[in-house]
Amino acid sequence: MNILNAKVGRFAKLALLCAPVLCASTFAQAMNVQPDPNNPNGYVVSRVDLKAAEDALTSDPMYAIWSKALETRSNTVVEAIVPGAASNPENVKRVERVFGQAQWDFLTQMAAPEYTYTRFLRAIGKFPAFCGTYTDGRNSDAICKKSIVTAFAHFAQETGGHISKDNTSDNPNGLEEWQQALVHVREMGWSEGQGGYRTGCGQNDWQNRRWPCGAGQGYFGRGAKQLSYHFNYGMFSEVMFDGDATVLLNDPGRVADSWLNLASAIWFFLTPQAPKPAMLHVIDRTWVPSQVELNAGIGYGFGTTINVINGGIECGEHNRNKGQPVNRIRYWEGLSHYYNIPIESDEENTCWQQTPFGSLNLDGASGVLYTNWEANWAHYSDRPGGHSFECKLVGYQTAYSALVPGDYEKCVTNFYESHTGWPSVTAVDTLPPVDDKPPVGGVKAWEAGKVYLKGDKASHEGRIYEAKWWTKGNTPSPTNPNGPWKLLP
Repeated sequence: MNILNAKVGRFAKLALLCAPVLCASTFAQAMNVQPDPNNPNGYVVSRVDLKAAEDALTSDPMYAIWSKALETRSNTVVEAIVPGAASNPENVKRVERVFGQAQWDFLTQMAAPEYTYTRFLRAIGKFPAFCGTYTDGRNSDAICKKSIVTAFAHFAQETGGHISKDNTSDNPNGLEEWQQALVHVREMGWSEGQGGYRTGCGQNDWQNRRWPCGAGQGYFGRGAKQLSYHFNYGMFSEVMFDGDATVLLNDPGRVADSWLNLASAIWFFLTPQAPKPAMLHVIDRTWVPSQVELNAGIGYGFGTTINVINGGIECGEHNRNKGQPVNRIRYWEGLSHYYNIPIESDEENTCWQQTPFGSLNLDGASGVLYTNWEANWAHYSDRPGGHSFECKLVGYQTAYSALVPGDYEKCVTNFYESHTGWPSVTAVDTLPPVDDKPPVGGVKAWEAGKVYLKGDKASHEGRIYEAKWWTKGNTPSPTNPNGPWKLLP
C-alpha cells in the first residue's frame, strides 16, 4: 500500500516507493546463522554476511548514483552560506552564477518573506548534487539553470498566487503567473498551534515506531513543496539532522520558518520514488526510461516531472484539460522561454499522453529498480526454521530504505517490528564459537541427507530434538513447533 498519498491540487506526498524489477528475485546469499548465546530463542548473524547480501542486491550502478545524489553537508557548513561568500560550496557558487539575486528577486516579487535568496542558497548547499559538477561532458551550468527553472514552474503551481496579469487590483505590477511562486509558506487555512494532519498518529505500527508524532503537533503542508503528514516530516528530518527523525516531528514549524522551507523541495527533487525517477535524473538524463515506460509515453521532458510529482491526478488523457497540469505547463513554457531553456526534440512538456507511474505495470521491465527492504520470506531448508535471515527489495513502502545506510541490517533484525512472525535476530561483528559436541552423550549431530524415523534423536546448534514422524532434510528449529522435530528439555 502506498502510504504517502497525493493531495488533490497540492504537492504529491514525498515517498520512496518501488516497482517490480529483475533484481528483486530471491538471492541465495551464503549466511552463517548461529544460536544467540544471550537469547535461547534467538539467533546471531554476521554483519559481514549482511553487508555481502545487501551489496549483491544493490549492485546496479543506479543505487550508487541515487545514494550519491542524496549526500548532504553538515548544517554547520550550510548555515555559514551567504550570497557572495568565498567559502560557499562549489554548487552554491554555480547557482549564484547562473541564477543570481536579481533573478531570484524577479521571480519572487509576491513571495512570502520566509523565502529568501540566502535560504535558497542554503537549501541547495545542503545537497552537493543539486547544481553539482558533471565530469562526463554534460554542461553543468545548463543543467543547473534548467533544474532551477523546472523547480520554479512547480513552485508556481504548488504555492503560487495564480492571479491573472489583468487583475490590476490583486496584481498591480502585472506579474505573469509564472512570476508568482512561493506566495504560501503554510497550507492555506492552517497556522502554527493547530494539530491537524495527524492521520495515523499514535497507532501501534512501524510508521509510528520509526516516526513518532509529537504531542499536539500538526503536520499540515509547509514550505515550497508543502511537506505533509508525520512520516514525511520524519523522513525529511532524518536527512536534515543526521538520522534524527524527532527534530521535525517535535518541531514541524521549522519547515516553514527556516531554510528547510526550500530544502524540503530540493530533497524531493533529488529523491527517487521508484519506479519514478528522481526529477534531477530526468533533467540531466542520468535516468534512462525502460521500453515499457517509452511505450507508455514516458520519456524525457517537463511532462515526466509532472508525472513524478502528481501523475495519478494530473497525467493521462482524461486529465488533458485539468487545471493543475495545464497551469504547470503554462508556467514551464513561460519560464523556459524567458530563460532561453532549449527544449530537445525528444522532450515533451505535457503528460496527458503518459500513463501515470502508479498505473503502469513494470513487472520484469529492465532497468526499473526497487528502493525498499522487506523480509525475505522464502524457505531455506539449510537454515534454522527455514528462515532466510535476509531481506529483499520490494515494490511498496516499508520501514526500511535501500538508500539509507544501515537500513538493511535494521530490516534483518526487524528493528521497527514490522515483520510479524520474524525470528529474533541480532547482528554481530564476530560470531561466537560453535560447540559441535552433542549436549547429551551419544546424540549425534543432525544430518541433512539422513532419514529420521519417529522417536529418533539428533542434536543441532546446541540443542537436542526428537523426530515426531519420518523426516529428511528438515532442519530442527525451536521456532518451528509444527515441524517434524520436537525440542527436548
